[in-house]
Amino acid sequence: MRMASATAESIERHAAALWDAAAARQPIEPPTASDPDFDVPTAYAVQAQLTARRIAQGGVVRGRKVGLTSAAMQRQLGVDEPDYGVLFDDMLVEDGDAIDLGRLLQPRVEGEIAFLLGADLAGPGVSAADVLRASAGVCASIEVIDSRVADWRIALPDTIADNASSGLVVTAGRLVPTTELDLRLIGMALSRNGELVETGAGAAVLGNPARCVAWLANKLATFGERLHAGDLVLAGALHRAVEVAPGDVFRAEFSRLGAVTTSFTAEEAA
Repeated sequence: MRMASATAESIERHAAALWDAAAARQPIEPPTASDPDFDVPTAYAVQAQLTARRIAQGGVVRGRKVGLTSAAMQRQLGVDEPDYGVLFDDMLVEDGDAIDLGRLLQPRVEGEIAFLLGADLAGPGVSAADVLRASAGVCASIEVIDSRVADWRIALPDTIADNASSGLVVTAGRLVPTTELDLRLIGMALSRNGELVETGAGAAVLGNPARCVAWLANKLATFGERLHAGDLVLAGALHRAVEVAPGDVFRAEFSRLGAVTTSFTAEEAA
């Protein structure tokens, strides 16, 4: 793997800027706007440093998310492969729970298929079949993506550094074994306040959601890492991201998997 081209000081500077943006809930300019050397390897180095900071402050890694898995999103950003981010324990939301918008900066929602791993997955050479064998099951989920970059003006390195624009993830309480499913054919309908706003299917993400998890396992291997039993892995959005307003209620209904719901409140609960 090619090492980051930026200096350690540059990586630290960008990591500190994104960390402070999240803490202050004030978006910043994209790193690529001011740093011509801010490339994909550098961005993953920044993400790794931010991950280490969160762990040092007590954060517990609960899994990963894969982003940019649809052809439409890859064309939009001019890239030819997905990216990934890290899911922490404080990012997990139970089905039906309300989300305080004060926790977020500029959220959007996406319906996704989530995998719960029952065994480790270590690349290289992981296939979709390996993913199916290693999975305890899949469930319906809503990912709440967010960006610490102003106005979502992101190139690929910007979103990678910003933990792949991660925010929160809402998971359903029903886990379905993959042996019972053709993941490509799982349909999804997303409604906002009872009105249908988006539809999608499992085939929208690299042709099969299991291929997204395989890509992740193989990509992590280039960094000397692996996926672990118990990890939650989001396979990518089945549709375009939908913006959120205070009071919105979102429900994602998946064939064979069931539904998952969340709502957004404008004020933090007392």
